[in-house]
Amino acid sequence: MAGRAAISLALGTPVLAGLIFLAFGGAPLAYPVGNALALLLALPVAAFVRIRLTGAQHRALAVVLLALLFVPLLSGPHLNGIARWLPLGPVTLHAGALVLPALAVLAARDEDYAPPILLAALLAASVQPDAATGLAVMMAAIGLYNASGDWRMVPVAGIAFLASISAGLRGELPAQPFVERVLVDLALHQPFAALGLGVALLASFLLIAHALPAGKPVRHALSGSLFGFSLAALVSNYPSVLIGYGAAPILGYGLALSLARQTPQTPSG
Repeated sequence: MAGRAAISLALGTPVLAGLIFLAFGGAPLAYPVGNALALLLALPVAAFVRIRLTGAQHRALAVVLLALLFVPLLSGPHLNGIARWLPLGPVTLHAGALVLPALAVLAARDEDYAPPILLAALLAASVQPDAATGLAVMMAAIGLYNASGDWRMVPVAGIAFLASISAGLRGELPAQPFVERVLVDLALHQPFAALGLGVALLASFLLIAHALPAGKPVRHALSGSLFGFSLAALVSNYPSVLIGYGAAPILGYGLALSLARQTPQTPSG
């Protein structure tokens, strides 16, 4: 029960705080409605669905998720040479925010293939280009190194840092209100509201890092990915995950939290 509470709070706290901001901050009605529907889908999965995978299934899922990261390059939409969104009928989802959280969990559970998983995700982020996903990979690698002491995560983090700088220089688009740079823009006009959203996001980070019912590598890799996405939204025009408008990170972290709860079955080397 305590584990489910931690999971529910980790996902629900920032999303609910974001819903209040969207509902009373002048955002289009579709924004809070879309986030609320995503939360209604993701929260039960995160809290009550425990995904058990064999070693082969574990790596097969990683391959499927990595393939999804490359789909936008073929499907579009393309905007100024940038393709980082998955088209799903009338909506588009940020591929990195949807997929990378679960990949961080899978990498943390697969000691042998953790570097290739993260580097493959980084390759997709580099060619899209998407600095936010690159920073999420970097911080997931740092989290894994902090948890396990695996020296291979050091070059992964270094490569991700350089790739993120390159992607940021090539892939910046104008910020969309209520979607990107939410904390930065809000702090200029409503600093206390920005502080409240920041505290909610920090609470989610701490819950994932310290209270999630999972091993330390999983907790630190997943919380690292959240820190990376949040950092990108502070320094450039990238989505403010979980607090701004966007179903992708809500669904992505819902899946990741469900995967994190699984009984570990480490793939054989």
